[in-house]
Amino acid sequence: MKRPQKILVVAVFALIAIAPARSVSAAEPVSVTIRVDQKGPQINPFIYGQFIEHLGRCIYGGIWAEMLEDRKFYFPITENYDPYKSLQDTAFPVVGASPWQIIGDPENLVMLKEASFVGDQTPRILPGAGIRQRDLAVVKGKRYEGYIWLQSQGGSGGPVEVALVWGDEPTQRQIHTMEAVSAEYQRHAFVFTARATTDVAMLEVRVAGDRPVSVGTLSLMPADHVRGMRADTLALLKQLNAPIYRWPGGNFVSGYDWRDGIGPRDRRPPRKNPAWTGVEHNDFGIDDFIAFCREVNTEPMIAVNTGFGDAYSAAQEVEYCNSSAETVGGSRRVKNGRAEPYSVKYWCVGNEMFGPWQLGFMQLGHYVQKHNRVAQSMRQADSTIRLVGVGNLDGFNRKHDPDQKVGWSEGMLQACSHSMDYISEHFYRGRTPWAPETPNVAGHVGLLRDSIREKAAGHRQLQEKLGLLPDRMIPIAMDEWNYWHSPYAYGELGCVYDLADALGVAAGLHEYFRNSDIIQMAHYAQTVNVIGCIKTTKSDAFLSTTALPLLLYRQQFGTTPVTVSGNQEAHGLDVAAALTAAGDALTIGVVNPHGEPRELRIEVAGAQTTGPAHLWRIVGDKPTEHNSAASRPIAIDGPMDIAFDGTVTVPPYSVSLFRRHLTEKKN
Repeated sequence: MKRPQKILVVAVFALIAIAPARSVSAAEPVSVTIRVDQKGPQINPFIYGQFIEHLGRCIYGGIWAEMLEDRKFYFPITENYDPYKSLQDTAFPVVGASPWQIIGDPENLVMLKEASFVGDQTPRILPGAGIRQRDLAVVKGKRYEGYIWLQSQGGSGGPVEVALVWGDEPTQRQIHTMEAVSAEYQRHAFVFTARATTDVAMLEVRVAGDRPVSVGTLSLMPADHVRGMRADTLALLKQLNAPIYRWPGGNFVSGYDWRDGIGPRDRRPPRKNPAWTGVEHNDFGIDDFIAFCREVNTEPMIAVNTGFGDAYSAAQEVEYCNSSAETVGGSRRVKNGRAEPYSVKYWCVGNEMFGPWQLGFMQLGHYVQKHNRVAQSMRQADSTIRLVGVGNLDGFNRKHDPDQKVGWSEGMLQACSHSMDYISEHFYRGRTPWAPETPNVAGHVGLLRDSIREKAAGHRQLQEKLGLLPDRMIPIAMDEWNYWHSPYAYGELGCVYDLADALGVAAGLHEYFRNSDIIQMAHYAQTVNVIGCIKTTKSDAFLSTTALPLLLYRQQFGTTPVTVSGNQEAHGLDVAAALTAAGDALTIGVVNPHGEPRELRIEVAGAQTTGPAHLWRIVGDKPTEHNSAASRPIAIDGPMDIAFDGTVTVPPYSVSLFRRHLTEKKN
């Protein structure tokens, strides 16, 4: 009897369009050769990383489930109710003053400055008056839970009424009454069920008794929240399955004191967001970020403050996460209820310190000294951690650093390569506020790819010049990268992404695969709402177009890139291929940024293919199509089986990903 031949699966990946290198006819055959026996370095899974920052509606309004703005009363409540200071003509205006409106005579509310419950001030409400917050979104039949900290002046008092209101009629509200209010602050819980769906519901607090009452803080969340996180957003983040998340910034980190974000959540002080607009509530700190990472099964990467921060604070932060109770930082973690260390391995030493927009910006010659001091202190706290230094290839700041002799990345590598394990690079392209780019579709699709290619080539040249290659290479962590467009529809920096952007993200991923030798980490910025691949309304969440290639490639793309050659670039197609970890799958991906279909001939060398191909696609009718809360026209189609004879046709404006079987394993 003939021994059956072992069937192996190989995956070959279709990449996206590249702007034509020369003039060709669309009818001319497009052909590529994939060499399964010519392998590149393994693709690090951290290429699929994500970045979240305390900015706009990324965390608050995106990941975090709190429905109330300024719940700790950072802004004074006044009779001049005018909360929105920018993006007023959108669905998500930016709060720049108190969102709390006084009910009754404004004289019956006082902001107490002494002995405040949290932060700088606490409202005291006199009998017969109250406060309300408008513009809350509720869904019919859904439960909402919350609590309020109350203190009665001059002895026990009450009652105090908390109401969820979804209309003007007396029947369109639910009221929870606290009959007794103590002279000491106490936490009172309440639960509501909405009887209508609306985006203009209100939460009201009224003092119905005869004693003034202070409101320390209060909270309202959907009852299905997961330890304070939105269930709908979490579900999409789990689909995305990013293997590492960078936090908390970004520009935010250079003015952030991590100690403000630990301990009992209601007692963490509210601050002005140091880098952006609005309030930092400090509801989402280190412990909450780690809980988030555990929930979505990802690796945490924490950035420390090298702007206004110092080496001692950075070392304490490492201790808080990784050390025993015998250390200063570790003892704080234990006091806050976590006995075992978190063992955070990856740390960013600062963010974009080359830029004058950065809090604590320093000249290169000064900053390299600070980096080394901070890195040394962090490694003394935990010698096993991996550090990312601040890079900016060819970055010169002639105005603020006239004596700078070399580019920022070169100076950092010269002085600090011994105190970093990665060097960061950032880039944003598209209709940015500072330099809007509006090329044709193929050109737009190539923007991210071109930036990645430039960064990789530049670092190879630079690190060879400095003697770091090949044995002492400092790999790139591209820990911020994305399209950045204006205007904004989902809050601060909350732009809309279309099909052309999805093709461009796929092209960017392909370029990362081609440069797997030197780029070993990348963090798409910023995951939710703020130039993010997931968008949320106040009561819904959905995948933007740019989430789709990130999700598809993370699920299906191989881990060992193989050589692709041919005339695809001349036709504006971008093709790449990779073997799976087991060496038993090869996928071919093709992305077509043109308005016509393209026929592609594919030859696989070094292996025999057999049978049909499995196919996934991201495709639309026009490059400007985008997803919204009301409509999701762009999705991942497949898998579907198709006949494969070496020639495939890829539709216009599409990413196609094919999986082929091989008849023998190639090592």
